[in-house]
Amino acid sequence: MDIDLWASDTFASMSVDQSVGWPPRRPITVREDARMDQQRDEVRRRYAAMATSVATGRPEAGDGGCLGPGAGAADVGCCGPATGAEDADCCGSGGEVDPGRGFGRDRYGDDLRGLPEAAVRASLGSGNPLAVADLQAGESVLDLGCGAGIDVLLAARLVGPSGKAYGVDMTPEMLDLARTNATEAGATNVEFVEALMEDVPLTDGAVDVVVSNCVINLSTDKPAVFAELARLTRPGGRLAISDVVAEDALTPGERAERGSHVGCIAGALSFDEYRGSLEAAGFTEVAIEPSHAVTDGMHSAIVRAVRR
Repeated sequence: MDIDLWASDTFASMSVDQSVGWPPRRPITVREDARMDQQRDEVRRRYAAMATSVATGRPEAGDGGCLGPGAGAADVGCCGPATGAEDADCCGSGGEVDPGRGFGRDRYGDDLRGLPEAAVRASLGSGNPLAVADLQAGESVLDLGCGAGIDVLLAARLVGPSGKAYGVDMTPEMLDLARTNATEAGATNVEFVEALMEDVPLTDGAVDVVVSNCVINLSTDKPAVFAELARLTRPGGRLAISDVVAEDALTPGERAERGSHVGCIAGALSFDEYRGSLEAAGFTEVAIEPSHAVTDGMHSAIVRAVRR
């Protein structure tokens, strides 16, 4: 039986971090709502600057998306080769980033051949969710937080002309870049939609598969995201998600010590929180497999599940 993540009396009086998906949060206050809006606006501003940087070829100093400040257009990615300790938002603070175990385009290998350069340069993910999505010809797939469209374009190839790939993002500049990339790639079975991941304007059961790449950790309302995942995915449909996940021993405060919210760290769920959120929302066969360390006690992980 599905659980209403908002109406659970069990957790009504429990004080929890609003960015954490499980347990379900208590009703938010006006002050918390304002803080959530502020965090969302910061994410939108940083990713808009990143999209502009890629589109124009001009570095946007101090607005480097998940890279942290000072990243240039040539180094777009979540832990790109030029990222140092002073820029370690997504990689945590301190220590040197190993590009061979990095984020973004480092995780795709030969799959990127033939894609527009701007789509590749603007890749901000923490892994390659399509590697485990098992997309079939004729299926419909949604990329939640599609950015410049790299996963949408790759998904469109896999589902073929009889299938459909949707991309949802809240940043107009990213969507402009994604549509330009789709046109350059000649992809006709794609559609990009401007919306919040917590409120996607598609019908119930609209897609066979939902993929997402280092985005859910950025949500300020994770129970709403998991409810949307369940609503959008048809029964028997699948999730294939790459995200930053914290070890269960780390408290929300300890996660915040390791990096910022906009840097994909402070808002990350733990393994148990992720699993509990998905199961409560109506998913089964939940599997969460860490792929590489991001910082102390935090990992990039592949999350898979099936809609009941």
